[in-house]
Parts: sequence; C-alpha cells; structure tokens
Amino acid sequence: MSSTPVKLISECFIKPLDDLSQSPEAKQPIHFTPFELAWLNVKYGQRGLLFRKPPSPDYFSINTFLNHLQHSLSATLTHFYPLASRFTTRKQENPPSYVIYLDPENTPGAKFIYAKAGATVSDVSDPPDVPLLVHSLFDLNTAISYDGHTLPLLSVQVTELVDGIFIGCSVNHMVADGTSLWHFMATWSEIFRSEGKSISRPPVFKRWVLDGYDPIINIPYNHQDQFIERLEIQTFKERFFKFSSTAISKLKATANSECNTHKISSLQAVIALLWRCITRARCLPHDHETTCSLMLSTRPRLNPPLSDDYFGNPVQFVGGKACVGDLLAHGLGWAAFQLHEAVINHDDQAIKEEVESWIRSPVIYKMSQLNDPNLVHVGSSPRFDMYGCEFGLGKAVAVRSGCTNKCDGKITVQPGREGGGSMDVELCLMPECMKNIQSDQELMSALTFVL
Repeated sequence: MSSTPVKLISECFIKPLDDLSQSPEAKQPIHFTPFELAWLNVKYGQRGLLFRKPPSPDYFSINTFLNHLQHSLSATLTHFYPLASRFTTRKQENPPSYVIYLDPENTPGAKFIYAKAGATVSDVSDPPDVPLLVHSLFDLNTAISYDGHTLPLLSVQVTELVDGIFIGCSVNHMVADGTSLWHFMATWSEIFRSEGKSISRPPVFKRWVLDGYDPIINIPYNHQDQFIERLEIQTFKERFFKFSSTAISKLKATANSECNTHKISSLQAVIALLWRCITRARCLPHDHETTCSLMLSTRPRLNPPLSDDYFGNPVQFVGGKACVGDLLAHGLGWAAFQLHEAVINHDDQAIKEEVESWIRSPVIYKMSQLNDPNLVHVGSSPRFDMYGCEFGLGKAVAVRSGCTNKCDGKITVQPGREGGGSMDVELCLMPECMKNIQSDQELMSALTFVL
C-alpha cells in the first residue's frame, strides 16, 4: 500500500436546499430524551462506504460527482434539517443544572470534505487487519457528542482513491443511532439517484416523552467538566471475520437444538459464539464474571412502538452475564439463551423503568467504563441496509467504520456484501488476544474465511 497520507483538498458547509426545513415546526427546539442525554460523552458514530470508480475514466468526472453529492446532500438536509444545526445549552443557577437541546435556527450546515489518497480499493478492503489508513477516511475522530455546540453534527468526508471512492460519515451520537444514520444514508442515496426532492420515508422528529414527565430535562451539573471525559485511543487490533449464511444457519440450529427451542435468533447465536471465543482468548480466571453487552433500539419494544423512521438515538444496553467457568463449560446454546433472555426481558416496562430511574438520577456514559477485560460490547446490526445505499457507482465493495467508540472486546456487526443473511463482524481485541482467537477451533470451524 502506498505510504501517501490522506490529503485534504477542500472543505465547505452544506445547508438545507430550500425553505421546507424552515417551517414553523422545524424552527422549534428539539429537546433530548434520557436515551440521548446519556450519550453526551460518547464519540461520534462513524460509518463509510467503499466504491470502485467506473473502469473507464471517460464515464467519471470527480468534479461532477462531488457537485452531485453536494447538491443531493443539500436536498436531503432539507428533510433531515437537525443534522445541519448545532446544540445550545441553557444554564440554571439554583439548583445548578443544564438544559441541552438542538437549535434548528442555528444552522451553519453539515461539513463536506474532499480528500485524496494514493491508496487503492484493495488497500482498504483486503488486509486481514484493518489498516490505520481507514481511520484517516473519517473526520471528527476525537469529537464527543457534547462538542455539537461548536462542531458540525454531521461531517461527510469523500476520499478519492486511485481506483475508488470512500464516503465516510461522522455523525453526533446524541442525534442519531445506527437506525437513523442508515435512514439518512438511504434517503441521500434515493435523492442522488432520482435527482428529486421527494422521499419515500420522511423522518419523524417528534420526541418520545415518558408519561407524566416534562419533555425538558435538567441535568444536575454546573460545569461540563463534571461529566466530560476524553480518552486516548487504546492500542488494539481490528480484524474482520466473515460468516456465510450457511454457517450462520448451522450456528442457529445448533444453539436452538441444544436448548430445545426455536427462539434463539441468528444474531444471538453468532454473538454467543464470539462471546465464548473472546472469553477463551482472554484466558480469564474461571471464577470471574463476564458480561456481553448488547446495544438495542427501543423503537419496537415500546408500547406503542416507535416508527423505524423516528430520528434520534433511542437505544439502551442489555447484558448477558455468566461466570467464565459456566460460559466455557456449557455449549453454544447455553450462552445464546442468556442473550435471548436478556433481550426479551427488556420490554416496555423495563425500558420505562430505566428511563424513570435515569431522570431521577442522571448518568452520563464514559468510555472508560468499556475498558473492562471481562466485558464484550456489541454494536450496529446486520439488519441495516448498508449495501442498498448507492451513489451512481454501483454496489459498495465494503463497509468500514472509523476509530471512534472502540475498545478491547468491541464487536461491530454488519450485513455481508453477498446478502442472504450473511454477516461481517469487526472485532477489536488486544494483540495477544487477537492472536489467540485466530487459532480458536470453535470460531475457525464456523467461519467461511477471514478477510
């Protein structure tokens, strides 16, 4: 791979295309829910799509492509106008507290960067370990959600490679979770391809509010230093593991058969396998407790449910816990059933109880809490239609994530490019543990191949 670094060529800010985003409703402040306020200290979410350039240069002009991207992004921001805005804080002195909200009338725009790198598509997609180059394909690598007061809530970096294009999005995690980010990306793709303004799935911005509580939430701090924590990135390995649809079907069948049930999902079976293999690779004492934490969207679990078009970050964490000795002594099905139980028990009542508890005693997540050698943390979803987002260059070659919100034991799940229920899993582990897991027989027997 070329050692040429990523070089910034230009940057600008893109605002909504027209006045549709300036209706009276769109000018109203958007107050964050407890779901989102807990993420004040979390870094921006980063996802990107890797495309090949057309084989003949006669059919591709980078300037024309960038102009089309910018125009369609502007049209998309007309519908997703909060992404062009900034945060505002109102302080209260007695008792000391903050009210943080999104101010649609403060609209500097989303950031748009054009960069170039002397690397190829294969340099990004082929190495077994994710190269550091990938981190340079995203903006705002050190920003946290609270920085949305002064930094853009969305930054798009388009990097021209020798034979490809990488479109990397960094989005404020208080504003959008994975469901909302890929909703935005799908809409941008739709507008890019149709060259129109109408969209098939308008976002829903009306906030969910717990019955009996004020939608405006005061958090009990008098200075940001009381909840802000900025950490340096750990030194760990990032590697992709690819599970075919056939391999996943076998894992699911095995897990359900061992538990004499049919309730365990494909994702639960895959995560259970990884939980066991990571725990084994870490050589943890058998009397320690290990936790597998899953990030769940509350949209379908609330009663009544929220629409998938609800734009925000309505997520919570659930965890399967086990003694290391028990996790390794029992089979795949036992581990998968712990995860299944944690998920199904996180129902409407559990969600609302957790929200009510947070309102009474707010807690801001800190990344240092994830630096636990007994913890496995799962994010993203194979259900997101990542490869359905096209921008005139055909189907993406690969999906990649940046360096943010990663730690030892982080699992990022996404759909496999070939579809059919296949999954690609990005795993972050300390170097020695990554070496151990690559020789784990249970994992290797389940893999199609290792990228």
